[in-house]
Amino acid sequence: MDSFFVEVERLGDPSLVGRPVAVGGTGPRGVIASASYEARRFGVHSAQPTASALRMCPDLIIVPPAHGRYSEISVQVFVIFRSFTPLVEGLSLDEAFLDATGLRHHYASSTEVGQAIRESLRTELLLPASVGVASTKFIAKLASDEAKPDGLLHVAKDTQLEFLHELPASSLWGVGPATLAGLERLGVETVGDIAEMPESALASALGPSAGRHLHDLANGIDPRRIEPDIGAKSISVEETYKTDLESVDVIEAALLAHAQRLSGRLRRSGLSARTITLKTRYDDFSTVTRSQTLDGATDGARDLYRIGLELLGGVDVSRPVRLLGLAGSSLEESTEPKQLDLDASEIWNRMEDAIADIRDKYGDRAISPARLLDRTDPTQPEIPG
Repeated sequence: MDSFFVEVERLGDPSLVGRPVAVGGTGPRGVIASASYEARRFGVHSAQPTASALRMCPDLIIVPPAHGRYSEISVQVFVIFRSFTPLVEGLSLDEAFLDATGLRHHYASSTEVGQAIRESLRTELLLPASVGVASTKFIAKLASDEAKPDGLLHVAKDTQLEFLHELPASSLWGVGPATLAGLERLGVETVGDIAEMPESALASALGPSAGRHLHDLANGIDPRRIEPDIGAKSISVEETYKTDLESVDVIEAALLAHAQRLSGRLRRSGLSARTITLKTRYDDFSTVTRSQTLDGATDGARDLYRIGLELLGGVDVSRPVRLLGLAGSSLEESTEPKQLDLDASEIWNRMEDAIADIRDKYGDRAISPARLLDRTDPTQPEIPG
């Protein structure tokens, strides 16, 4: 998908179309999560500090992320993918490999399959996507990058080496800053330069495993098959705060906000979680996780908050907390029968169903626990959404 978070935001606010937009956090610790192509012309990119992006593009519009909405649209994107083939391997919310081999009797070429997928995404979801078509996963990925924005590129098998060898060495998977520095010391600039080097020379400079890996990729060798998803392995929410959380009350309020968000994501995905994990990162960047596996799966905010509080009791809350996260794993369909709980309340269940209906209709900010409405504390977590 092209600038997925930004394009989802544009669905709800057409005034953002054609303007430099980024989804991300504000403040001293804010980071860009997604940037429109209008913003990228100024050098704005994902994982960049927001302050740096604003210096590059003073007219940049910063939109706070609405992760629940992105997850909801992602589910719809993958429904479209799987309407073409069950052989779908997801890489992230907005990116996947699809094996189109079995569609040869329905489409004249794999290129037509890619074009049909793009048209379905544009027609049904009003979202742009770029497709790379190739005989290997690695080259298909590179082709999709070259096709952006909103395009399609087919790299035929007999032209893949020509396509590969013109690319910079940094294009290869596994070439980070340290590896790139090692390659530059060898006089390497392009993928073609790597392909021409003996594997033994690469192994000597980078190590046997890395040398063999890069030598194979540079020569178009990538035997990996599509590994179809068997469903999401976990659903999580987390936030790095502008100001460290330094009191139990504030940390508990942040946990409550996460429980609300995680419940929303689980319900929209039609899933319940049997294992709940709390993630805490302190101001020195040390990280602690605590998990609890339940007798029965849950998707309720009340249950998630209660379990989160129990897990919070097992970590040091006297230290400043930089990041807090809550995740659900060991997922199962919400239609599965649930283990009866002596603490369960039909009234609470009906109330949470009603809250979910209100949020689906009017947005996540339409209704929220009163504890999250106190805006007098500058460190108070944001209302879910």
